[in-house]
Amino acid sequence: MQFQPMYYGGELFIPKIELSLTSNQSIGIITDLKRKQLLMNQLVNHSQYYLFRAGQREYMRLTVEELITFLIKISERHERAAVLMDYFALKEEWKVKIKDLSPSKRMFVTLLRIFFAHQPTVVLEEPYFYLEEQDRRQFKRILVDLSKEKQVLILTSNLEDAIISCNAIYRLNESGFHQMDIRDSEEDKQEVQKQDEANIILQKISTKRNDKVVLFNPPEIDFIESIEGSILVHVGGENYSCGLTLTELEQRLLNFGFYRCHRSYIVNLQKVREIITWTKNSYSLRLITDKDAVVPLSRSKLHELKALLNI
Repeated sequence: MQFQPMYYGGELFIPKIELSLTSNQSIGIITDLKRKQLLMNQLVNHSQYYLFRAGQREYMRLTVEELITFLIKISERHERAAVLMDYFALKEEWKVKIKDLSPSKRMFVTLLRIFFAHQPTVVLEEPYFYLEEQDRRQFKRILVDLSKEKQVLILTSNLEDAIISCNAIYRLNESGFHQMDIRDSEEDKQEVQKQDEANIILQKISTKRNDKVVLFNPPEIDFIESIEGSILVHVGGENYSCGLTLTELEQRLLNFGFYRCHRSYIVNLQKVREIITWTKNSYSLRLITDKDAVVPLSRSKLHELKALLNI
């Protein structure tokens, strides 16, 4: 697998990368949001790669049973649906539509899709982020089994997530691309601990509504706006007040796919469906939400957003 060098702001942002992937081995790359997306974009048009992007939505109207039946029908694999539902921890959800599954269970649907995928190489962006704690061990077991047949590359910003499943780990940042030695490094153990502490803070955004404290996982949030000094967190067409500033939220959500698209708005990039051009100097972002939502995009941010999305 090769990645071509990319420049951003006149500086080398991603060096040329060559990875030797083999079956029975998973490779992890630890990097930031922007570099993750640029790496994924380089692989889009290569038919030998099965790509999973964080927040990806597939076959949302089918039930788990319907999806498994469909995949068995179109593939050359002759598997029993009941056995697969049990193996992929979806037995209790077999009549549930995929759109109604928890984010954790949708990740098991992703593993099911990988099982049927014809591509020899699988690239996963943040596979462990959406998992409930009790599902992580079972998810790891299935992913290890799948790696016996396929080559697996995991892109993540979390060192612990890479350590869970990867035999070799690389770090990609402003210093370049380097393999990490994680065998007995006390420094890496301390970094894992720091990552854990950071996750405890970052995985929940605290809001208030009707005198109740409501906690949200970052992927649930559609966008955040500042109105006359008040911060509103929008989730599923509803809004909740938040005591943090936009700058504080921007820093907390940086590695979860959020972008400061306007001085008064932060948007979840996984929810963006369309960039709307109203006039030469007026732009907006249309989001995929339960209710149609449009947020402004600053003209000064347009070029940066396009570079981030590689469009």
